[in-house]
Amino acid sequence: MFLNIFSPCVSILSMKIRNQTALSLTRRQLVAGAAVLMGGVPRRVEASASIGAVVDQREDGSGVTRSAEAIHQEVLIAATPARVYEALTDAAQFTKVTTFSSVPQAPPATIGREAGMSFSLFGGHIIGRQLELIPAQRIVQAWRVVDWEPGWYSIGRFVLAAESGQTKLVFDHTGFPAGLGDHLAAGWIANYWEPMKKYLAS
Repeated sequence: MFLNIFSPCVSILSMKIRNQTALSLTRRQLVAGAAVLMGGVPRRVEASASIGAVVDQREDGSGVTRSAEAIHQEVLIAATPARVYEALTDAAQFTKVTTFSSVPQAPPATIGREAGMSFSLFGGHIIGRQLELIPAQRIVQAWRVVDWEPGWYSIGRFVLAAESGQTKLVFDHTGFPAGLGDHLAAGWIANYWEPMKKYLAS
């Protein structure tokens, strides 16, 4: 029965090869034909609410891989953008923020206050470098978990804006190792946004 279902595909491909027209097939047509013969379909990835992903996972020969996990989160915090900015960039305040997280108490954070300076958070578990610091508006960081492959840094971008007496924090995280999106997205909520809300409300 399997052969009967796919025999038209086999016949068409055989005729094309015999007529030497298979050379004109594109890579996409060959892959799609092989997928049909094998009973499969090209792999696709769906985006979740907190993690976006480009759907097409092909490499087109240009060296560009057209797939990536990315985290996008938007949070309302009952404080001014200046206070939220300080909680993220002042080592003493960030250390107090972490006392509201689920992470066991770690040594104090160290955070450079100028672009190019380094930071170390949660006892050195998170390290990185400040790329751009615009007070009360934007923070961009090269950010990594200490046990990632050496030299692998992701980019975290925090954009702050006043909204109805609060701060709307728009956060984007890209460039982290594949497969870590769900874990990291949950970590930002549990160890950054929720503790920060509690700290700034105290």
